[in-house]
Amino acid sequence: MKTRKRRYATTILATALLFAPGGCVKDELHDTPHPDKGVVAVSIDLPQGASREDYTVEIDGTTADGKEGRYTVSDPLPPGEYTVLAYNTPQGFTVTDGIARVERTDGTVRALTDFINPLPDYLYSGTKRITVVADDILRVDLSVAQRVRDLHIELTVTEGDPERIAAITGTLGGVAEAYDLYRGTLTGEAVSTRPTFAREGDKVSADLRLLGVRGDAQTLTLVLTFTDGQTQTVESDLTEILADFNGDMEEALGIEGELHTPVRAGMEATIKDWNTIPGDPVEAM
Repeated sequence: MKTRKRRYATTILATALLFAPGGCVKDELHDTPHPDKGVVAVSIDLPQGASREDYTVEIDGTTADGKEGRYTVSDPLPPGEYTVLAYNTPQGFTVTDGIARVERTDGTVRALTDFINPLPDYLYSGTKRITVVADDILRVDLSVAQRVRDLHIELTVTEGDPERIAAITGTLGGVAEAYDLYRGTLTGEAVSTRPTFAREGDKVSADLRLLGVRGDAQTLTLVLTFTDGQTQTVESDLTEILADFNGDMEEALGIEGELHTPVRAGMEATIKDWNTIPGDPVEAM
């Protein structure tokens, strides 16, 4: 009798386990609530003083806006390869479809003016290729790099009276207006910008912040207005001295030359002897 009772009890227990949830039919164990998809959590290596709130994270063009501590978190994604992009949108720029574009001088992207903002704020961006795996959270550390470079132009009046110069306007042609954030390259046509020139004593100077130079030539054009109301236009070719401008974007570049102004009637203003300024120029403000 004892043996028969023991067999009967074992049969009942086996039947109960078979039909109970998680019984003899083994459940699959998952690490996430999205077993067929993966999630990407991105931490940005920010520049000094920057806020995470100033940055946008995109994964193949789709914005990730979830937050978890220092991470920006994506929605669940099908397994596969993706490109993660992080960037800020500083004053003086617009970003559309992965292209950062310098605004025109009236604050629009494309307006009647032909000149881009000569001194936008600092643009940073970075990309990384990733592989998303199902039922996993991929944590990505992403560095961003500076995409603009400061340029200081300084002219010394070495001939003529600098006090005769009442006003100065200038144009620099052959500069870039757009940057492809995903490809990490300049894009678009070569355009011009109008930096603000000022005179202090015998020095005439201007500060710019550029994505880079573009096109076959970079030409500086100055219009000098003298105290007697007369004006002169002087052009100078900066192609050679700016040939390596698109290299180290974090290092400000200063260039200097000599401005010769008329000392008598019939003379034309000229700019000569361009050189780079030794040392580290002050960053444009």
